[in-house]
Amino acid sequence: MSYEAWIILTGSLVGISCGLIGVFLVLRRMAMLADAISHTALLGIVGAYLVSQSLDGIYMLIGATIVGLLTAFFVQVLHSSGVQADAAIGVVFTALFALGVILLSLYAGDVHLDTDHALMGEITFVPWDTVEMNGVNMGPKAVWMLGSVLFINLVIISLFYKEIKISSFDPEMALAIGIPVLFIHYLLMGMLSITTVASFDSVGAILVVAMLIVPASTAYLLTDRLIVMLMISCAVGVLSAILGYYIALLWNVSIAGSMATAVGFIFAITFFLSPKHGLMSKWLAKRKVKVKQSI
Repeated sequence: MSYEAWIILTGSLVGISCGLIGVFLVLRRMAMLADAISHTALLGIVGAYLVSQSLDGIYMLIGATIVGLLTAFFVQVLHSSGVQADAAIGVVFTALFALGVILLSLYAGDVHLDTDHALMGEITFVPWDTVEMNGVNMGPKAVWMLGSVLFINLVIISLFYKEIKISSFDPEMALAIGIPVLFIHYLLMGMLSITTVASFDSVGAILVVAMLIVPASTAYLLTDRLIVMLMISCAVGVLSAILGYYIALLWNVSIAGSMATAVGFIFAITFFLSPKHGLMSKWLAKRKVKVKQSI
């Protein structure tokens, strides 16, 4: 594959993985928790490095998953103790992220880990960091990691689709019919954590947050059916990756930043032109009512 194709494939895998998880976060009104976990994953990455003295992906995944679950747990504890949800997210997010930055500065300043890299990523170098097996180049590490995480997410969603769907739309009914709502909640947080850290190195936290929230929000404006929403969200993620790459090529700017901009642009168009929930359709509906009333 060409250099260009590997970058677009990497961005598309991020868009699909984040798009799947993002739908459930938007439905559960937990979009800001995605932002929190995408940043506190830095603490998990630094902790994993300090314990293992290695930057291998598997250690990073384990560290980020643990910290991601801890983030969700602390937010849940504070919220159930009377702290407002957004305030609880803000307290936990800033505290754990700041701790990660301090540990990074104190003990890991001489390794290929820094806060700018964690926030912005560097998808440009993805095609050069490859996996070799018996002397054969198997492609970029990032593609293998993102592909593995996408496979895990698809398996979990397939196995627990009904439980995730019911607990996302109606948690009280899910509890009444015996669905382990808390288990499903932490299962989704675990998926969010591994998706975040798998995307971290190549595209950075900013694009991860954009891909988690914006494609799902776009799909939410276009359909009321969950399965269709999942497909639209993934498609928007892929389209944003392709558009973003060519925008970056045209203007010679950051690829990850261009992808984030592209997904925002797609959302803006949908927000105005959505057949059911768009501003234009709402304006036309109000105008139609006024015309009827005036007759």
